[in-house]
Amino acid sequence: MSTSLRDRFYAEGRLPDCPIYDLHGHWGPHPAIHLPAADPAIARPLLDQANVRRLVLCHHYTLFTPDIGNRINIDTVRAMPDILRAYMGINPNHPDETARDLATFDRYPDVFVGFKLLADYHRIKVGDDRNRAVWEFANARRLPVLLHTWGGSAFDGYDAVREVAERYPEARIICGHSIHGDWDHAVELARNFPNLYQELTAVPDERGPVERLIEGAGSKKIIFGTDFPWFSHAYYVGALLGAGVDDESLRDILYRNAQRILGEPAH
Repeated sequence: MSTSLRDRFYAEGRLPDCPIYDLHGHWGPHPAIHLPAADPAIARPLLDQANVRRLVLCHHYTLFTPDIGNRINIDTVRAMPDILRAYMGINPNHPDETARDLATFDRYPDVFVGFKLLADYHRIKVGDDRNRAVWEFANARRLPVLLHTWGGSAFDGYDAVREVAERYPEARIICGHSIHGDWDHAVELARNFPNLYQELTAVPDERGPVERLIEGAGSKKIIFGTDFPWFSHAYYVGALLGAGVDDESLRDILYRNAQRILGEPAH
């Protein structure tokens, strides 16, 4: 009887020996949509069911409510420290808050693993001088920076991402949504920059791009993510399995690459 990850997932609904590392998560409610899993009492069983070993998040309030900022990320992670870690959310429209956050980064080694930039929403290009201090910090320490990226965007599309990849070669750049829709450039960047990875949130919303990214860039340059609680881990794992990805490549994408980026022990 076959014991492939695909067959086992379809039979059991989870992969007990294949931990899930999700490097694109959020937390808490959002005014635009009802998110049942924004409730921690609902989120925890879902994460356990999917065998999520690590979810790296940035709370919605951090990204959109500057007066709350990163305090909510600290509280969220410390309420579920066995699974959760956070990106320090950066809104360059508020430089004083950014400076204060950077000054306190080292106080929270149990919380923050890197940074999150949401350029399309904050309307400031990822390589803008207002983000320079964050990039220099991440570059010096080889930290991950999760970018919201989207094809054609002046703020975080191909040209903007290429600029920061060239300028900060030691930062671990994770392109959230894989420069969505601009798949050829996404492959090009992942192949040409050792420090840059493409991430799968929203990629399976059409047929073909998952296979295209993996074939073009290789499984070691693809990061698993879901935008949880917006989307489910079962859906995204199923999308990978449905793309016909071999077991070793699946393990790269689902946890090995993330473990290397985070500096966590291999399982």
